[in-house]
Amino acid sequence: MGRYSLDPENPTKSCKSRGSNLRVHFKNTRETAQAIKGMHIRKATKYLKDVTLQKQCVPFRRYNGGVGRCAQAKQWGWTQGRWPKKSAECLLHMLKNAESNAELKGLDVDSLVIEHIQVNKAPKMRRRTYRAHGRINPYMKQIVPKPEEEVAQKKKISQKKLKKQKLMARDSTPSGVVYRARVHLAPARSDPQLVRAGTPVPQRPNPVY
Repeated sequence: MGRYSLDPENPTKSCKSRGSNLRVHFKNTRETAQAIKGMHIRKATKYLKDVTLQKQCVPFRRYNGGVGRCAQAKQWGWTQGRWPKKSAECLLHMLKNAESNAELKGLDVDSLVIEHIQVNKAPKMRRRTYRAHGRINPYMKQIVPKPEEEVAQKKKISQKKLKKQKLMARDSTPSGVVYRARVHLAPARSDPQLVRAGTPVPQRPNPVY
């Protein structure tokens, strides 16, 4: 069982939920979690669904570098806001899990309030390859399922029978047939002997391949 950073005062009247190594951005998830802290579980569920539909925004109070302003952030008394859909869906899944745990304990789900919520940074995954001249490329992974093909079973041949087949193949080879041949071609050289004027130069016979 995982360790929690804060234990409730009365464990019998509270429920927990957690997630580990989630594929979401830490900064976006932290701002979304702070927005629903102290909310009723029903209100928080509706709010997160509105965030996924961009009907309500998440105010970015701490990690707001380069975050644009939007009119929906006025209801939070802030100017900067965004709609982190992936983080909202992740927190929705955790709220649903906590609701199921509350039903298992026999608690009244309609009276539950998010008393404590915390987001921590997960260990960084090495999903980059470093190239020359300061370039960085991401890894690509593709899984292609393929149905298993039926492979025809090969008949096992004994060593004695294999030697016999080789001997029969060697005896059946016709004489005068060359299976492997190598030919090296070189430019023709002039005859180094001195030839008198008017003496015919003997011609070399053409090679037969």
